[in-house]
Amino acid sequence: MRIGIVNDMGAAVEVLKKVVLSAGYEVAWVARNGERGLEKCLKDIPDIVLMDLVMPVMDGVEATRRIMNECPCPILIVTSSIAENASRVFEAMGAGALDVVTTPSLGPTGSLEGDDGLISKISVISKLQGNGRSASSRVRPAPAKRTIPPVLAIGSSTGGPTALASILGALPDDFPAAVAIVQHVDGSFSSNLAQWLDSQTGLKVSIAASGDMLRAGEVKLAPGDRHMLMGPGGTVQITSDHGGAIYVPSVDMFFDSLVHAGFPSGSAAVLLTGMGADGARGMLALRNSGWLTIAQDEQSSVVWGMPGAAVKMGAAREICSLGDIPRVLVRHFRKKIQENGL
Repeated sequence: MRIGIVNDMGAAVEVLKKVVLSAGYEVAWVARNGERGLEKCLKDIPDIVLMDLVMPVMDGVEATRRIMNECPCPILIVTSSIAENASRVFEAMGAGALDVVTTPSLGPTGSLEGDDGLISKISVISKLQGNGRSASSRVRPAPAKRTIPPVLAIGSSTGGPTALASILGALPDDFPAAVAIVQHVDGSFSSNLAQWLDSQTGLKVSIAASGDMLRAGEVKLAPGDRHMLMGPGGTVQITSDHGGAIYVPSVDMFFDSLVHAGFPSGSAAVLLTGMGADGARGMLALRNSGWLTIAQDEQSSVVWGMPGAAVKMGAAREICSLGDIPRVLVRHFRKKIQENGL
């Protein structure tokens, strides 16, 4: 695998080169700012670009946006501080970056520190490029008899944060369904994402925890390092058992668990922009169970991998642009509530 490095700090470049080579990969090229990174990508597209955020001439956000528009390739944001650069991280992921990781460093003895996280992220992207598929999900227990609200289940990955903000921001404060989201994001960044999404909508957004009960008008976001499942009666279950899934949390495992959780038939599932095929199989199971299933269209997706896979599989009842999805959802849930008295 050939990897491009875009970073203006000499010390960081040397550390990244050392990590890449130690993991058995090849350094394709090095660029010291986003503009040079774009130029190099146009001439020689690598398998992955390790993109810094804060750089002169052209920063990592704009470079990511330009690369994804002009010569698309997988981009992994590598930054010295995820928390301090949160807004830039969201922008970059909205422009098409796959994930984010903290820049490794050299310890006092010259040994690498924090390189495991970077190598793990590269490995995941490598598997996705090889069309890796997540492991099959567990069958969840039968539903309890407790009355539970309809649910809007959303799965997203590449470009997902801004897509989620767009949808949640367009939903009314009195939205009549509970919302549960699985977004592929680093576990250390989950809280930042939840706080940012909460600031973009009138709905309450928080990280899901085991034992939580979904409530209408509230949004639960899966933690980035564990799977979120739905147990009997719509009770949240968080598990550290990765089950061989490429992505943790897994949209497929989440969607599959919903089939058995006893949610009203008027519930809906949405699969947004993202690389790979996670969620397509689970969405098909939900469609076969009577759910409304919506896939984001290709034109408005940063990467039409996950929703595209759902469309090809026949899992989506509707294919909508990002701008149309909130309108379709509000109309659907209000109609179902009037019909069924949910």
